[in-house]
Amino acid sequence: MRTYHCFWLLLWAGQPHQSFLTPLSKRTSGFPGKEKVLVLSGNSRQDLHRSKRSWMWNQFFLLEEYTGTDYQYVGKLHSDQDKGDGSLKYILSGDGAGDLFIINENTGDIQATKRLDREEKPVYILRAQAVNRRTGRPVEPESEFIIKIHDINDNEPMFTKDVYNASIPEMSDVGTFVVQVTATDADDPTYGNSAKVVYSILQGQPYFSVESETGIIKTALLNMDRENREQYQVVIQAKDMGGQMGGLSGTTTVNITLTDVNDNPPRFPQSTYQFRAPESTPLDSPVGRIKANDADVDENAEIEYSITEGDGYDMFGITTDKDTQEGIITVKKALDFENKNLYILKVEATNTHVDPRFLYLGPFKDSATVRIQVEDVDEPPVFSRPAYIMEVKEDVPINYVIGTVTAQDPDAARNPVKYSVDRHTDMDRVFNINSGNGSIFTSKPLDRETLLWHNITVIAAEINNPKQSSRVPVFIKVLDVNDNAPEFAMFYETFVCENAKAEQLIQTLSAVDKDDSYNGHQFSFSLAPEAASSSNFTLQDNRDNTAGIFTRKTRYNRHEMSTYFLPVVISDNDHPIQSSTETVTIRVCACDHRGKMLSCNAEALIHPTGLSTGALIAILLCIIILLVTVVLFAALRRQRKKEPLIISKEDIRDNIVSYNDEGGGEEDTQAFDIGTLRNPEAIDDNKLRRDIVPETLFIPRRTAATRDNTDVRDFINQRLKENDTDPTAPPYDSLATYAYEGNGSVAESLSSLESVTTDGDQDYDYLSDWGPRFKKLADMYGPMDSDKDS
Repeated sequence: MRTYHCFWLLLWAGQPHQSFLTPLSKRTSGFPGKEKVLVLSGNSRQDLHRSKRSWMWNQFFLLEEYTGTDYQYVGKLHSDQDKGDGSLKYILSGDGAGDLFIINENTGDIQATKRLDREEKPVYILRAQAVNRRTGRPVEPESEFIIKIHDINDNEPMFTKDVYNASIPEMSDVGTFVVQVTATDADDPTYGNSAKVVYSILQGQPYFSVESETGIIKTALLNMDRENREQYQVVIQAKDMGGQMGGLSGTTTVNITLTDVNDNPPRFPQSTYQFRAPESTPLDSPVGRIKANDADVDENAEIEYSITEGDGYDMFGITTDKDTQEGIITVKKALDFENKNLYILKVEATNTHVDPRFLYLGPFKDSATVRIQVEDVDEPPVFSRPAYIMEVKEDVPINYVIGTVTAQDPDAARNPVKYSVDRHTDMDRVFNINSGNGSIFTSKPLDRETLLWHNITVIAAEINNPKQSSRVPVFIKVLDVNDNAPEFAMFYETFVCENAKAEQLIQTLSAVDKDDSYNGHQFSFSLAPEAASSSNFTLQDNRDNTAGIFTRKTRYNRHEMSTYFLPVVISDNDHPIQSSTETVTIRVCACDHRGKMLSCNAEALIHPTGLSTGALIAILLCIIILLVTVVLFAALRRQRKKEPLIISKEDIRDNIVSYNDEGGGEEDTQAFDIGTLRNPEAIDDNKLRRDIVPETLFIPRRTAATRDNTDVRDFINQRLKENDTDPTAPPYDSLATYAYEGNGSVAESLSSLESVTTDGDQDYDYLSDWGPRFKKLADMYGPMDSDKDS
């Protein structure tokens, strides 16, 4: 290397107008760096001074992760202006200058102060310059160079996931793709094999394999069965340096699950099943359950059951329970122990989702034999029909037998049966039944026109066990007989004009018949014999179940006869013939020349001129309202007379009464005698209330005050009772204040107010005998008494 440097020194000597900074390396750090010349453009040779410089090297190389104790030597800078007298100073700037990289300002040696990591920063760009130490002016233009960090294998491969999860169908072929794992190495992929990763499998053989370069995991074993093993854990290693010795490695775990395919047919655990079913089992009720086992799961284990053959093919059915995949055998038809007590079925279980790839494993179905034993139970009687329909004429007599129902015990014992009618279906007790033979007969007369159908229920019960009973509906139709005479379709009331002409039609009649006629009714009309010759009207039968009434004479006089009653006989043609006599009311009225009625003695019915009912009700309501108003007005006036003379300025509920009366001063002892409140014995019973005006002179009733009533509570109760029984008390709430001290004191009242109502003087000499606590009172009243006595 020194020979190499000398070559550039000779080159520098041959060109006197250009100078170079020459990095002088003390060591190669294991491998030499290529020295390059950075040629910068300059002025012409004719110039006597140099304007640009160039470095001999424009880049240095360092190894990362230096572990030495000294600073790592990078290189040396040198200028031809450096005479070695210390007049020049070298300055370094750029990435990491002064911190990561330092330079000896006298010699130009560059050193790295810290460990460098290529993965953090692979390249550093620096700038160097030589300046005059005294003036600080640059003697060389600033030049740029690069320090590159050489990579070492200090990073192990890292997988993109800590744990991989994958799944493949069971029974997959060898080489089936499972999943691809990926590992990355942070080392420089362009330098050596530090970042070249190779994959290998550490755990999971012989079931799986991995491609060394791609990390693709594939199946390595044929026909892996999920039913034998479902979960596999595979450990994959990624190693750099191409997998060579000394390379770094990392691992990851791959959890592989085998998913199910339909590779197992259903199988019954036993070939024959036995069940018992009572003959009274309801339809669609389960008899038993069978299950075929299938090692598969989910839809691959779904099974469909069917009855393929057997003598109970049409008596039983089978369905699949979707939750448990069991076959449920149910009853389709009613069982009868007496007819057949054993059924043998063949049941088949088949997979609903068959995979054609595994048909070679055999048919995906299985069959078993089911034996069902029918058990005898005590059954209720059975009627010969599910329902009975009977007919009876409406004119049959009571106790007439309409028909018979039959029921018998289906059991082998053939217990006797008794019959009865469910009275909830025959509340009127129109029918009855013979309990022994089941014959139904009438117990009341029938009427088709009232009720055409009678729906009753007959009960048949075993005599030995009445709880065993059954019911059957019996529908009885009442047939019609001609027992109703025809009658008018409506009430006929017509009129005839006084100026009517003879043979004039005044009314058309029609009739109805409650009886039923299969061929249609045929009615005939005629006048009653008593009116046929003397009647003023004639009747004409129209032969179409209608008839017309005609006038027989020319004029009618309503004053002579205002109303005619015309009897009409109506007959039918059924057997026996029924007839009735109906009456037509004909009124004589005055009419105009066109035959329009004007008036007649039935005018009030045809043209009412009086007030209607609604008008009468309205008038009555008005009268009632007026009466109520008058009563309320009178009550208000009466109430107003009883109001207090002195009305409160506020709401009466404030319980404060304002009396605007100044009174007579201290001399007025009649206005408000306070002493009365102090001494209940001084109450004047003859004093009246002054807050209201009394209607009559009513003396209040007061109870005499008793001297024994010394308790304040008794005093208040006494006053409360007096106010409650006082008829002159106001009707609103009022506040009564009593300043009653009681009568219990030996000295009685000490108040000077008592002098207002008493004439005698008080003697307080006894206060001196009560001890020191009453000395003050004795001094207060003692001198006054002395002065008074003197």
